[in-house]
Amino acid sequence: MASPGRAAPGGVPADRSAELHAELAPPLALLEQTEAEARSVRERADSAAAARLHEAGALAETIVAEAREEARRTRAAAAERSRRAAEGAAAELLAEAEREATAVRDRARSRTPELTERALALVRADIMAEHNPPPAPRAGS
Repeated sequence: MASPGRAAPGGVPADRSAELHAELAPPLALLEQTEAEARSVRERADSAAAARLHEAGALAETIVAEAREEARRTRAAAAERSRRAAEGAAAELLAEAEREATAVRDRARSRTPELTERALALVRADIMAEHNPPPAPRAGS
């Protein structure tokens, strides 16, 4: 066995618990302060995120409304272009029909005198044939 060492000086026994508390109190207070700041930062971040989310939702609604209005205007413009194109096509068809009708009338006018003359000649021939019957065939011939 080893011999005991020197004797300790006499006095009050040390309070290790109080020493530890005194030593750890400042860092623990700093840690509590840091946690409080972190909670505050988190709360501000949550609030800012909620505000930004709300703003983004409002902006999205505005963009969608503008897009719908632009789509309505685009459809209306396309319908107007189609209507004008159809009216143009109809006007062109009508003009072509009028040109054809005019050509038919012109042909009819130019042929009317000739056809009238031919009809009169046929009528005259029929009338003359009634007044001048062909000679009857002779008997025994």
